Amino acid sequence: MTMVAALGRVAEIQSTLIQLSGVPAAQKTAAAPVDAFAANLATALGTPGTSGVPSVATPGSGSGVSGTDVTNAAKKYLGVPYVFGGEDGEGMDCSGLVQRVYADVGVKVPRLVSGQMKLGTEVGSLAQALPGDLIVTGGGAHILIYAGNNKVIHAPYPGRTVSLVDAYMKDSDIDTIRRVIPTATAPASLPSGGSDAFSAALAAFAAGGSR
Repeated sequence: MTMVAALGRVAEIQSTLIQLSGVPAAQKTAAAPVDAFAANLATALGTPGTSGVPSVATPGSGSGVSGTDVTNAAKKYLGVPYVFGGEDGEGMDCSGLVQRVYADVGVKVPRLVSGQMKLGTEVGSLAQALPGDLIVTGGGAHILIYAGNNKVIHAPYPGRTVSLVDAYMKDSDIDTIRRVIPTATAPASLPSGGSDAFSAALAAFAAGGSR
């Protein structure tokens, strides 16, 4: 059984446990196989649970969106003229570009740099930046989107257009780098010996269900 199927089974067990919580005590002995299954599954996954069911991480608000999606969305606006206060394809300023790009991938962000520079989590240095990260410079006066490969996308100033350029700044020039889109985590895998424990969990549940 795959991890996805296993987690789906856990959801079914949670529903069963909820239903059993309202059953008279004399009938709750039927929950024993469920409890045994949940306990063995928790052991197999190596994760402590609540009420005998292993906890499962909940995806963040940016689930399904990657930093690459952000940079690809930003590239659609290359060549759009800088317009102070602008936030669409007719013209945009630096923070207007950021707001528009993130809206395009389904993520709502503040309109101004002052709000955008507080989003997500801090990234320690330019060397650690990933596509989609936001780079703030000039004491909060300017914001850029890191595009990977030491490139940035930004709306520079009047007379210029949204551009993809080399990252010209040094760490000492940067006020903050913010990661709005969480990096993807690897799927959980069964620890050593987990397959045997998982099989035991299934066997315990099946044995209880046949009574």
